[in-house]
Amino acid sequence: MDGNFYGTTTQANIGYGTVYKVTRSGELTTLYSFDFTHGEYPFAPLVQGTDGNFYGTAELGGTDTDCLDGCGTVFSITPSGQFTVLFNFDQAHGGTPLGPLIQGSDGNFYGTTTAFGDFCCGVVFKMTPTGTVTVLYSFPGSDVDGFNPIAGLVQANDGNLYGTTTSGGLTEQGTIFEISPTSPYNYRVLYNFDGTTGAGPQVGLVQHTNGILYGDTETGGTDTQYCGPCGTFYRLNMGLKPFVRLVSASGKVATTVEILGQGFTGTTEVSFDGTSATFKVSSGTYLTAKVPAGALTGSVTVATPSGDLTSNQTFRVTPQIKSFTPTKGPVGTLVHITGVSLTQATSVKFGSVSASFTIYSDTKVTAYVPAGAQTGNITITTAGGTCTSKGVFTVTP
Repeated sequence: MDGNFYGTTTQANIGYGTVYKVTRSGELTTLYSFDFTHGEYPFAPLVQGTDGNFYGTAELGGTDTDCLDGCGTVFSITPSGQFTVLFNFDQAHGGTPLGPLIQGSDGNFYGTTTAFGDFCCGVVFKMTPTGTVTVLYSFPGSDVDGFNPIAGLVQANDGNLYGTTTSGGLTEQGTIFEISPTSPYNYRVLYNFDGTTGAGPQVGLVQHTNGILYGDTETGGTDTQYCGPCGTFYRLNMGLKPFVRLVSASGKVATTVEILGQGFTGTTEVSFDGTSATFKVSSGTYLTAKVPAGALTGSVTVATPSGDLTSNQTFRVTPQIKSFTPTKGPVGTLVHITGVSLTQATSVKFGSVSASFTIYSDTKVTAYVPAGAQTGNITITTAGGTCTSKGVFTVTP
């Protein structure tokens, strides 16, 4: 969101890997150096959550003493470098995570581990943003279900999770699987690699905006001229509908949003949760639109000659506080707050104390100064995020 690049290294001059930031001009800053207790070898890339922070996994390390080298951790880190361990893997919940996390449409994070779980062959897990982990599936190590997933997951536009295992399957060459993110977490194998079609997939699937899943394998295939079976690039068509992908999934009113898809030539409308926006079609696969006044947090829809295409992500309309009056008063004072994108307000606070409030329009909210409030900023939380006033409200006796 700030235009910089963020990533991880598995090694350092001292220590067990780092999280770093690089500006577009090439200036590098180490944000955090791992120390085994907080994790070791962050092999996977980071994912940025809807809160603006980054989330990742460390292959080893952590506090679980049942694993000789630690079972690994899940962590979060702010763009400024504030680091938090959210979960220490403990064998029962899996261990040795190598794939990246994804944040699902429900706000939770999903991932895999290559080892441990009920049968020591890896798990699929869900983690809340605060670090509560639930095992959705423990791989049994059987030829039927596959095992040892190295890659992470993708949530397709049907809401289900898709992934790969490097081992197992009917020919012991790995599998492609599907699992539901909601109970009872139904798991099924969609495809068994057979060597000719590939073997040992180690990277996550990607869903194209045409609805088809794509991926590659480490080995297998039919080319034996140079290096033996050198791997394959494949697709899996599950009959999922085409959709549009948002380059950025949040922004303020008037922000220009880039949208990817297909069949855009002849587009007649772009809307943000039903509110029409001005847009510009640049090609059949790319267009831009400005977040319109009154837009709500929700899906983005593009009306094309072939039909409506809906985003596979929720676009979060960022709220704004412009001003408030009066600027001071005792507990019980009615404060008029003006801003932008306030219709979906769920909370108004004076400092850290919640206030009772009324939504009058997308640009106006009123709130009473609550008991216990102290002099400080006013914050409003909506479905699209939280905004803070520039000015301070002074609580008088």
